[in-house]
Amino acid sequence: MPKDKNKAVTPNPDSRPTLMSRYLFPVTIGILLLAVVGIGWFLLGNNSAPTTYVPPSTPVAQPAKPQPKPVAMAPATMVDEQQCQGCHSAQVKDWQGSHHQLAMQEANAETMLGDFNNVTFKAENETTRFSRKDNDFWVNTPGIDGKNADFKVAYTFGIAPLQQYLIEVGEGRLQALGIAWDTEKNRWFHLYPGQGVTFKDPLHWSKPSQNANFMCVECHTTGYKRNFDAAKNTFDSQWNSLGVGCQACHGPASNHLEWTAKKTDLIHAGFAVDLKDKNATVEIETCARCHSRRAPLGDGFTVGNRLMDDYLPSPLTRELYALDGKIKDEVFEHGSFAQSKMFDKGVRCSNCHNPHSTELKAPGNGVCLQCHNTAGKTPVEGVDGKGLQAKNYDSIEHTRHTMGQPGSQCVDCHMPGKFYMGNDFRHDHSFSIPNPERATKLGTPDACLTCHQGKAGDKVTEQFKLWSSASPAQAPRYDESLWLIRNGQPGAAQALYEQLQRSNLPAIQRATLLAELPLYPSEQALKLATKDLNNTAPQVRESAIRAISAFLPPAERAPLLSPLLNDPVKAVRIAAARDLLSVARTGLGTAQDNWNAAIGEYEAVQKSLAERAEANLNLAMLYQASGRSSEVEGLLRTSLKRDPDFYPALVTLVQWLEANGRRQEAQALLAQSLKEHPDAALLQHTQGLSLVRAGKAEQAMPFLRKAAQLEPQNGQYGYVLAVALHDSGKVDQACEELERLLKVQPANRNARLSLIQYYLNNGQEPKAQVLLQGWKKMNMGDPALK
Repeated sequence: MPKDKNKAVTPNPDSRPTLMSRYLFPVTIGILLLAVVGIGWFLLGNNSAPTTYVPPSTPVAQPAKPQPKPVAMAPATMVDEQQCQGCHSAQVKDWQGSHHQLAMQEANAETMLGDFNNVTFKAENETTRFSRKDNDFWVNTPGIDGKNADFKVAYTFGIAPLQQYLIEVGEGRLQALGIAWDTEKNRWFHLYPGQGVTFKDPLHWSKPSQNANFMCVECHTTGYKRNFDAAKNTFDSQWNSLGVGCQACHGPASNHLEWTAKKTDLIHAGFAVDLKDKNATVEIETCARCHSRRAPLGDGFTVGNRLMDDYLPSPLTRELYALDGKIKDEVFEHGSFAQSKMFDKGVRCSNCHNPHSTELKAPGNGVCLQCHNTAGKTPVEGVDGKGLQAKNYDSIEHTRHTMGQPGSQCVDCHMPGKFYMGNDFRHDHSFSIPNPERATKLGTPDACLTCHQGKAGDKVTEQFKLWSSASPAQAPRYDESLWLIRNGQPGAAQALYEQLQRSNLPAIQRATLLAELPLYPSEQALKLATKDLNNTAPQVRESAIRAISAFLPPAERAPLLSPLLNDPVKAVRIAAARDLLSVARTGLGTAQDNWNAAIGEYEAVQKSLAERAEANLNLAMLYQASGRSSEVEGLLRTSLKRDPDFYPALVTLVQWLEANGRRQEAQALLAQSLKEHPDAALLQHTQGLSLVRAGKAEQAMPFLRKAAQLEPQNGQYGYVLAVALHDSGKVDQACEELERLLKVQPANRNARLSLIQYYLNNGQEPKAQVLLQGWKKMNMGDPALK
């Protein structure tokens, strides 16, 4: 059970909305996993003594006495936060009762908001009863074995608009119940309604995806450590205090207390960072540790580190964000904000939000009117006001809606949002400008069309065109270019290259586009990716590493990537080290020591995440590639012990056993898994490939076909099925499958190239020519066309 420094406490899980969304582990069989992505850079400014400017008309004075240099700090430690209240009463007053303070509380009569008066709730073919026994709160619900049992509620999680509950299940584990209390409608509701989430589903509250020790507690407590014991498979999680307290953002305060007592020259008054630093990135990255979709690079974070030293924030993937960058899956605020003009102009979170109360700093449109006003000037220190227009934004002439009615608030049009976790509405923070015509073309969400649907939407679209008809022509937009790129349209490669040549492209958008670059290879693409290896943003450098890896064989990319083994940001270093693994085994010359250190960091990251199936698989693949074969099988089996539903580890184990002459054992393992999970496309695909390797192509076909049917959007499954059909002499069927695949993935190079070859081999040259010409229009510089 987790411990407060002085008393027993327990860590908490998250349901998929909160759990699965904060952390992500990109998994790809056949390569080392846990891709590193991140955002921004972290600058603390110059701490040297200030320089005095002397106007020319002023006589030159005698040199000033040298200023004492700030004293270096010893590592700070956490303190009891009650000590903060004496000097910071105003901030504490704001914080009391806030979502930050009440983020996680012990379960008792004062903190529990749900109805535990022997209430029964039925959903997803399961029955749950909520009750009280003395001073404790209990849930009777199906556990990991599907049988109803009594579980004690240990902690509350959040206060509004819903409250979740963390359940103790032993071994120090806290799990997030999949049923939550709606604090507005005063009712129980399921977080995954209609999805059939029972004890057999990975999203069930009892499964690893809902483990709060890993997924949730860090952002709801202060000074959290998971403290997982890999040998015992138990947690001894600890925190300094429940809720998001002073030290969660400002860092350990022991040196600050020393500073208050002695008034020494400690940097930042004894704190590791100054959240009021004129560089807004310091504050923004502090908030991003929790307000972003990311995966950890260790057990907790170090205050003063850059974001990507401790976490892997996600770029704007198609699974998480709409084509124009608006929030799609649960991604929180940072990813959308990092795309915005606000971010570019130096706006920081606390310009709009009181960080202690978590409330907006002004009611209604007041927050926006700080800068967007009739004067056309911003009074906000540190914000670049260049480009602001002097205009009455709080008027019907601007909003086109009656004041006080829906549509008259800035957030209605510029910060549309979505409901997550059933009833929690989150605003998009990219501050986009609505355009129903463009949204219709791109298939993206739009504030106008959300309110005005059907024929009303058509009228609004026409009216919007009239309002914006005088708008000046702009350079190609990011979202319009990305639509061409992801849909394999004529001019896609050129649009991609032009976007990457923009100097003002937000880093998160640049990183996202670099991830698309391997679909459009050319000499120019390689030059663009190479240039971004030196980008100032670590997220861009990491994405450029992956693009380079797709273009060049290991030996040729080594000279380009070796300098990044000494990158100042850990996420970039380990990405480069992982990519150069095959080359490093034969030696990297003068870069070998840097590679040894960086790959050691990568290994340490995986070991720090030993409770996760993904991390154990990562280690197994690292050791396989490093020649430490004796450790591979044990790690793969540990991965499956951590999460029996983690199919990538199962597939890798099957392949490992086959490669080591244990085919019968491998097939028995795979057959049993298929029996238990017949709708797992990856398992079907794996069985098909196994049969192909055994020379049983005909027997393999039903499995390969089933995988493609279960996941028609998966390019790998469709492509492999087509190749298998072709090799079996079923050329027409192979062509049909590739034609289907290109309809859903028009930019799929392998599918296009193979289909052209199949057409030519089958005497269908006109069809091949059509495809070939379309390819040239997409990417004339593709080396495959030569």
